[in-house]
Amino acid sequence: MFHEKYIQMKKKPIYVAFSTQKGGAGKTTLTVLVASYLHYLRDYNVAVIDCDYPQHSIVEMRERDLKLALDDEYYKKMAYEQFTRINKKAYPVIESNTKEAIADAEYLIPQGDYDFIFFDLPGTMNNEHLIHSLAEMDYLIAPISADRVVLESTLNYLLVVKEHIMQPGKSNIKNLYLLWNMVDGREKSELYEVYETVIGELGFQMFGTFLPDTKRFRHEQSFNHKSLFRSTLFAPDKALLKGSNLDMLADEFLNQIK
Repeated sequence: MFHEKYIQMKKKPIYVAFSTQKGGAGKTTLTVLVASYLHYLRDYNVAVIDCDYPQHSIVEMRERDLKLALDDEYYKKMAYEQFTRINKKAYPVIESNTKEAIADAEYLIPQGDYDFIFFDLPGTMNNEHLIHSLAEMDYLIAPISADRVVLESTLNYLLVVKEHIMQPGKSNIKNLYLLWNMVDGREKSELYEVYETVIGELGFQMFGTFLPDTKRFRHEQSFNHKSLFRSTLFAPDKALLKGSNLDMLADEFLNQIK
């Protein structure tokens, strides 16, 4: 009884998922980048629930990050300096599945003052547990690229969510967003404007920020000690942040949910 009352007293963090049924759209990378940026650079407290069975890419990334941070003096010093400066620990990465995802989040809530919990969900809709997990999200963000197959697949996915899951009294979903990811070139072309018109006609909202197609999003810890961008333990390198639009995306995300 005390445990249940304690859970009710804690603020409920905002549940967010970068969600799509299209593989390779960047949802796992975006989950890590946004979670790390908010936790390590913007002083928000986040957690990540990795439900993307069987690969569990974020769990594996955390294991790689921890191994290098423990074994490599360069990263060991870097970790000490970062966590001393921000005065908090790394955010938790929980290995889960669609059946246990929400229960795992609820178990986690009393253990920390979390602002956001990010869920890395699989994209297959023929899973009743995934549908239940989607219904518990506060916000869904679907990364898309200017490819007709990707766009049609994603829009069909979101239409199913909107028409069959996002119903008053049946879900917690407050809004769905689409996000241009892996944009080729510095500026969007007329093709993007045409796509955005169609997206608007379907009643979906676009983030104004777009993320460029850049190799920096894949910069992880390595034995050659190159600048980091994608890490569960470290903030994105400030030099690499310039031109990535990740900071702009985080600002827009925070403004939208407020």
